[in-house]
Amino acid sequence: MSKKKKIMFVCLGNICRSPMAEFIFKKICADNGGDFEAASSGTSSEEYGNPVYPPAAAILARHSISCRGKRAVQFTAKDYDDYDYIVCMESRHIRSLERMLGGDPRHRIYRLLDFTDNPRDIADPWYTGDFETAYNEIYEGCHALYEHLTGEETSK
Repeated sequence: MSKKKKIMFVCLGNICRSPMAEFIFKKICADNGGDFEAASSGTSSEEYGNPVYPPAAAILARHSISCRGKRAVQFTAKDYDDYDYIVCMESRHIRSLERMLGGDPRHRIYRLLDFTDNPRDIADPWYTGDFETAYNEIYEGCHALYEHLTGEETSK
């Protein structure tokens, strides 16, 4: 029996984009029968222990997705060993992780929207204030990631 694939979503503080991705991906798995583990973390420790930023939690709630109980954590080198896919929200997160880890020897680090037909970074809504665009891009990326992992189209 093969082990369950584990996905770690990563952004800067783990209070907006990566927790949104974690819970959107979990919902996609629940809706489509996917058997994956998902978690999220940040490259920085500055938000450690804080809950999901209220506007990010609110947009998830508008889509009937709960992130209740999620607290920000920082990515660790152990996470690289424990997760099959490390999925970042933007290129600078990839660079931060590669600096921390001394590279990506097992080729586990990706950018979320690289799984889509329109590869790009997802702007930080904490700075832009545009949580709707962030949600839509993360939703797009999570569906594309799920389809990449399963070879099956998702119900959208």
